[in-house]
Amino acid sequence: MIDFLSKGGILVVPILLCSVLALAIFLERVIRFARLRIGGNGLVQKIGRHVKNGEDQQAYELAEKSNTPMGRILGQAMEVKDQDKETLETVIVHATDEEVRGLSRYLQALATIGNIAPLFGLLGTVLGMIKAFMVIQQMGGKVNAAVLAGGIWEAMLTTALGLTVALPTIVAHSYLVARLDKYEAQLQDGTVSFIKALGRRS
Repeated sequence: MIDFLSKGGILVVPILLCSVLALAIFLERVIRFARLRIGGNGLVQKIGRHVKNGEDQQAYELAEKSNTPMGRILGQAMEVKDQDKETLETVIVHATDEEVRGLSRYLQALATIGNIAPLFGLLGTVLGMIKAFMVIQQMGGKVNAAVLAGGIWEAMLTTALGLTVALPTIVAHSYLVARLDKYEAQLQDGTVSFIKALGRRS
């Protein structure tokens, strides 16, 4: 296998590195998402009940102790709940964006890998074809079909490898982005419910 890959030239190395990095990022994010507790409606409802009953300290402590994205957002919101609505909404939006940025870590790198892997392959193919035509020139135009065919398949090898890395990487990126969008929607729904609870304070 190593001998086979070595025929693709020097650009096989960065393509293989891209595959290893993409796999590492995907597994790290999958594990991170699997362990994630957003702290959805259950937490929001409990905090909302405390807020409506005027039990602000209990609501704040519950948010802080939850150690979830939703809890951290609502904890920051509780700190400015008595200020004007614009300030409250600004804090909530900023806190939500901060949590989403943390969840989306490395996803841009994964997208970049999916884009550059086939380009590495294409570059390898171009370099390989250049070498093949240089051999033809050195042979004085007396083309040996076997030599020409061998040079071409070696040149095409990097393109195949690049696409082999890029396709699953793009699928993995799309999957993780879909998960991220779902979590972001849950956070937004929770913050809306919290704001409504503030409006119904007794």
